[in-house]
Amino acid sequence: MLTKSIKLFIHREPVLCIAALMALLSIIIVPPSFVYAEYIDLRVLCLLFCLMAVIAGFQDCGLFELMAKRMLTGEKTFRRVSILLVLLPFFSSMLVTNDVSLIAFVPFTVFVLNKTGRQDARIRIIVLQTVAANLGSMATPVGNPQNLFLYAHYSLGIGDFLSLLLPLTLVSLLLLTGAAALGGGERVSIAFAGGTALKHKKRFAVYAVLFVLCLLSVLRVLPYGILTAIVAVSLIIVSPRLLRRVDYGLLLTFVCFFIFSGNLGQLPAVHEALSRLISGNTLLCSALVSQGISNVPAAVLLSGLTSDWRGLLAGVDVGGLGTPVASLASLISMKYYFTLEDHRAGRYILFFTLVNAVGLAILLPIAALIV
Repeated sequence: MLTKSIKLFIHREPVLCIAALMALLSIIIVPPSFVYAEYIDLRVLCLLFCLMAVIAGFQDCGLFELMAKRMLTGEKTFRRVSILLVLLPFFSSMLVTNDVSLIAFVPFTVFVLNKTGRQDARIRIIVLQTVAANLGSMATPVGNPQNLFLYAHYSLGIGDFLSLLLPLTLVSLLLLTGAAALGGGERVSIAFAGGTALKHKKRFAVYAVLFVLCLLSVLRVLPYGILTAIVAVSLIIVSPRLLRRVDYGLLLTFVCFFIFSGNLGQLPAVHEALSRLISGNTLLCSALVSQGISNVPAAVLLSGLTSDWRGLLAGVDVGGLGTPVASLASLISMKYYFTLEDHRAGRYILFFTLVNAVGLAILLPIAALIV
């Protein structure tokens, strides 16, 4: 029974388990000391906690479902429906992270395609949604965990951040719109059962205020300690169950990688070797490392080895394309598609690989020109 539970946990939290193992190995080499306290970036952990809790509140109020229903209800060409379904996670991920966008919109997309009789388009649209969420999320500091971490780690200004990633986001938008527009021109009619109104409007108002406070804290207007206290107390009063929906596994993953990367910095030979490897090739190195361990831990690991924040930030964001583990959000949509009774795993993986390879081949050279 214990073995089964462990296997289930490893299956559910593979990156956390890898991060914990790496942290444990580094602790054996570099024994614990008071220096460990300096490894942990408390600001990043607090901001992640607050954002995840508030976004869970938005989900509870049906915000994402409401957005999708209002945009898709009525008679439209299937081409327009395809574009809307792909761009919903692209734009929503800028504020609510790539994984939350896919959790919200992939099941909704399957429902819409079943309703319109276009099950044949599921693989194409779900894969494009996955790419859209990964690329749209790079536009803002709160779009994904690696952006939030690097924005805080290098004390970036919003102008510096946008000047680097906005051009890549615009190119991504054009490419995705073009790919989504390949859908058929036949007209379809979509209607949804139930109303199109927010649930728990008073709670939603509270979550909206808390989200604005989160953004102010990201921009360093509001101290993160004050924000954390406000969010925690507000949720305890308004909806304490939301605190259970925070992804504490992600927070622990960050802690483990903070420890691992911090201990790595205590080993001069290793630090020097990795620094030489990444020196002058930050963009390419960070994109390649993301393919194997995903872009969030890649950002934490490599941030202690380079001052080239532009190459690292662009590398881990564009590097979210590629393998299914390059961005963990990709696994969310893949796992959901594989639960469908008539899924075609081989065709999905083939199309996923093709689309990601093309995206990576186009965006990496453009990123190299910008950084």
